[in-house]
Amino acid sequence: MARRGLLRRSIYKSPAQLRLMVAPGLATAAALAAMREAVRPGVTPLELDAIAERAIRARGGAPNFMLEPGYRHTICANVNAHVVHAIPDDRPLEPGDIVALDAGAVVGGWHGDAAFTVALPDHADDERTAANARLSEVTEQAMWRGIARLANASHLGEVGEAVSAYVRAHSDYGVLEDYIGHGIGRSMHEDPPVFNVPTRRRGPEVKPGLVVAIEPIISAGGIDTVVEDDDWTVTIADGSMSAQWEHSVAVHADGIWVLTAEDGGAAGLEPLGVTPIPIP
Repeated sequence: MARRGLLRRSIYKSPAQLRLMVAPGLATAAALAAMREAVRPGVTPLELDAIAERAIRARGGAPNFMLEPGYRHTICANVNAHVVHAIPDDRPLEPGDIVALDAGAVVGGWHGDAAFTVALPDHADDERTAANARLSEVTEQAMWRGIARLANASHLGEVGEAVSAYVRAHSDYGVLEDYIGHGIGRSMHEDPPVFNVPTRRRGPEVKPGLVVAIEPIISAGGIDTVVEDDDWTVTIADGSMSAQWEHSVAVHADGIWVLTAEDGGAAGLEPLGVTPIPIP
């Protein structure tokens, strides 16, 4: 879930606290895996919401999105121009939809948060299918470039530089600036903010104990947004399609570990020359 408000406390966790963040990360990963297996035309976002909740509770966790004041669901289901915080509904997904599914879990008072995007094929519209798949692919790869940069960065601002540089080099898409990543730990949204574009400030030092949700949110067109009447759903103002990818990542004494990936991020990072190392 993209940053709305942050809880201020020390941004660096102890080794023992990092170990406690493994379980909520895996519960979140299980929810995303279950939704990835189920998402297809004809399925409703509310059905995916129930699937994600079962997966989280089977891992001994609880959905942390429900802890957000006024939010009663396990996931945000952002379809087409809905870019973040969309409340799951009973409209069946259709061929050609692009869907970002965002979920998080809390286990023992510690949080995980992650998202992925899927472009549902429309065999009657190959151009739309290809355009949505490309948007999702660029967004995902921008996320992995940001995570890979974290492995060797001196300051957190380098993550946003890596994300935006990849998007600029491979597309003319827009990188949203109003909705960004965040620190994560005892609360889902903590300091520090994790920008997806370069900023004047370098951000905090990247050192053991830093845990952040890296979360590029990309539009095929403009980056201006509007909030719908439900006070949650955020939509791209010009109606462009959008994509979101997110992982929670821990920095420790021996390297980095993607908490919300079963393999610690190996599949995404090793092609970029980074080997994730489990938290000792």
